[in-house]
Amino acid sequence: MSNKAKVDEFLDKLEHPLKAEMKAVRKIICEVSSAIEEDVKWGGPSFDYKEPMATFSPRVKDCVAIIFHKGELIKDKSGLLEAGPKGKAYVKLASMAAVKANKGKLQAIVKEWMKVMG
Repeated sequence: MSNKAKVDEFLDKLEHPLKAEMKAVRKIICEVSSAIEEDVKWGGPSFDYKEPMATFSPRVKDCVAIIFHKGELIKDKSGLLEAGPKGKAYVKLASMAAVKANKGKLQAIVKEWMKVMG
């Protein structure tokens, strides 16, 4: 089974109040570059570019929570990233309106990650 198929299967089986929003965020992230790879790791869909970039946290139910593993390295001009412990940073989107409104900001964060990773 391909990694994309594993992520498709994971999301299809997932019971989450914001599953549609999570699928939309996945699409937004993957649209940035065909070099971004997907897998299911650490309990959720994950994205890699040269090394682990970000992972959904489906245990969080009141929003779509995306953990950027080395978020402290990202120069975020949007204010969308929230600092977390151990160098991580989070993006939290609580509705489809928030997902759509922040598409450009989220893609800018992903592009910045790719730039940092060279």
